[in-house]
Amino acid sequence: MFEPTIKDIAKICGVGVSTVSRAINNHPDINSETKEKIMNAIREYGYVPNDSARNLKRADAKAVAVLIKGIANPFFTNMITVIEQECKKRHYAMELSHIEADEDEVDVAQKVVKEKRLRGIIFLGGLFSHSEEKLKKLSVPFVFSTVGSIPENISKKQYSSISVDDRRESAKMVDYLIGLGHKQIAILVAEASEESVGKLRLEGYCDALKAHGIEVNTNLICQTEEALSHFSMENGYLSTKKLLERGETFTALYAVSDALAIGARRALYEAGLRVPEDVSLAGYDGLDMAEYSVPSLTTIRQPVEKMAKDTTKLLFDIISNKTKHQHVIYEAELLVRESTAKIPE
Repeated sequence: MFEPTIKDIAKICGVGVSTVSRAINNHPDINSETKEKIMNAIREYGYVPNDSARNLKRADAKAVAVLIKGIANPFFTNMITVIEQECKKRHYAMELSHIEADEDEVDVAQKVVKEKRLRGIIFLGGLFSHSEEKLKKLSVPFVFSTVGSIPENISKKQYSSISVDDRRESAKMVDYLIGLGHKQIAILVAEASEESVGKLRLEGYCDALKAHGIEVNTNLICQTEEALSHFSMENGYLSTKKLLERGETFTALYAVSDALAIGARRALYEAGLRVPEDVSLAGYDGLDMAEYSVPSLTTIRQPVEKMAKDTTKLLFDIISNKTKHQHVIYEAELLVRESTAKIPE
């Protein structure tokens, strides 16, 4: 993969290296048109300035990066711990970077690769909508783990992925609730307008309702608050209060993450609604805290430890040329606990 240097940018623009340096450092002693030409070339070819000479010399540096969107989601805590343990076993350092919602993952990845002299990248969580052309600018192997969906126009030979089938597993939960006699099922969903796990889980919810001949009631679809971390307990609490204010009747509430469901539990309690006597409550992810909430939470448990270990192993196997890119989908498990119950006859 072409990884341009400052000399390459200078040659492309027909200027000297010192001129490129002045453009990068916003020096006043440079023509504005020349500066614009240089900055456009830097963006087009994916050049990332590296101020750390020490790191540039460490071509043998043994490190991989984990770039994570949704750091407030407790689902990722165990995954990060396992990934770090697996890296240590192989005598690699793990560089953890939190990507803000409005940041570009690939731009951050390019910068980190240059600065840390990485061997590989794990993209953890979030959503992805970049072109294959842009991905080709990354000079190291990468694995998407628990990422929502990847654009179909990107060749699967370009990357690896590890995930569950969020749409199918979400439908499994709604099938279970319908089996208990629930027909008025509300859903608490995050990022439903994006290509994300939230959207996939909403699609699974709709699939299950339609399969049972139940009309989808849009008033029972509640989007989480955009201004808050999308998968936080606080967002679950405030979004459920918003749902209750609509006055729409529902006998079950399905939240697309356990953290959202635990926040929702508080809002239901404050509204005088008992779980599961008045409203059955279900989540998704299989967090440890879900088992110890009161009542314990019915959820879809993802095989977090296995996914984290296999993500790390796959990345290192690709780095060492032991395997080519792979795409693995795991089965999740429906855990029935105290927070759901049959509709009384």
